[in-house]
Amino acid sequence: MRPPGSYQYPPMDFVIYGKPAADALREEAERLGASRVFLIASRTLNTKTDEIEKIRKSLGDRYAGTFDGIPQHTTREFVVKAAAVARDAEADLIVAIGGGSVVDAAKIILMCMEHEIVDQDGLDGFETTPERRFGKFRNPKVRMIAVPSTLSGGEYNSGTLVTDTRRKLKQIFNHPMMMPRTIILDPAITKYTPEKLWLGSGTRAMDHGIEAICSIRGNPLVDSVCLQGLRFLHDGLLRTKENPDDQEARVNCQFGSWLSAFGLQARVPMGASHAIGHVLGGTCDVPHYFCTAVMMPSVLRYNRPATEEAQKSIASALRAPELDASDAFAAFIGKLGLPRKLSEVGVSEEKFKLIGENAMLSIFTRSNPQPIREPGDVVQILKLAA
Repeated sequence: MRPPGSYQYPPMDFVIYGKPAADALREEAERLGASRVFLIASRTLNTKTDEIEKIRKSLGDRYAGTFDGIPQHTTREFVVKAAAVARDAEADLIVAIGGGSVVDAAKIILMCMEHEIVDQDGLDGFETTPERRFGKFRNPKVRMIAVPSTLSGGEYNSGTLVTDTRRKLKQIFNHPMMMPRTIILDPAITKYTPEKLWLGSGTRAMDHGIEAICSIRGNPLVDSVCLQGLRFLHDGLLRTKENPDDQEARVNCQFGSWLSAFGLQARVPMGASHAIGHVLGGTCDVPHYFCTAVMMPSVLRYNRPATEEAQKSIASALRAPELDASDAFAAFIGKLGLPRKLSEVGVSEEKFKLIGENAMLSIFTRSNPQPIREPGDVVQILKLAA
């Protein structure tokens, strides 16, 4: 018998697929009445492909400018710079075109514009904490659209991760209206994504689904949709590794990312994999797209006493019902050729104490299904992944 719960539909308009991004974005700008469309774009897409130029030409007189300098882990320094450029361009619609760092940047840029934040310290006090889920932001007057080139799925929720490089700390900022109004899925944008990033970001999307299915506050809709998302991603990632030109497999991976994000959309709380992954990125400079690969088997093992039935359904979705979910996921990571241990991504045991302490600052540590009461519990999980 499930405990009482609810499902909250996200404040967004559309997920659009099946047409080129340039066409879909022009139509959305027209629908929204936007006259100053500002692009936050991946530098690779902007400088080494013609995809961004296609979008600029399609927007025509509505195009207001481009910023392509967002680094990995979405640093405070660069989002403040980008917000200033967008503000000077009098942007009335922000469009993120690229991976998770670009999408996260666009979300917080909305709030930097709204609150006229002009330096890094201006974000202090808006971050989420275990006691405060949403920052004290006003509703932004300018909203955003996302055109993702990877699979991590951050565009499907209203939170964003921003790194304070001075403190080596990645923080969550959240407000319902940071959710994109529209998400446009175009597999043509993804063909330029490096293989490790594509595959690794797909496992990040699976992280959303797995932690939602195991969550202390899940619901039947989220469970059903996320399990289908895991199936899409499992099969699609293996197919795209074998044949990167498999367009149908790329679309299925995008669908899997979408479906796996249903828990985050509904604000189903995540758990230790998210909490630890954020610290590995912000504190240890581990690429975000490798964090799930190295941590999820150990998190599943730690959480098994509290999530045994949920983990059986996860193992089945990973096409390995005969295995424990932890072993099924580890075997899948092996097939993808991604790193499987913390030592493979440069994280030694001497860093475990600091990771444990920083992970305790996360709202997701508190909501892990198997209780985490102190940094030593986090270290226990880390040792399983060493």
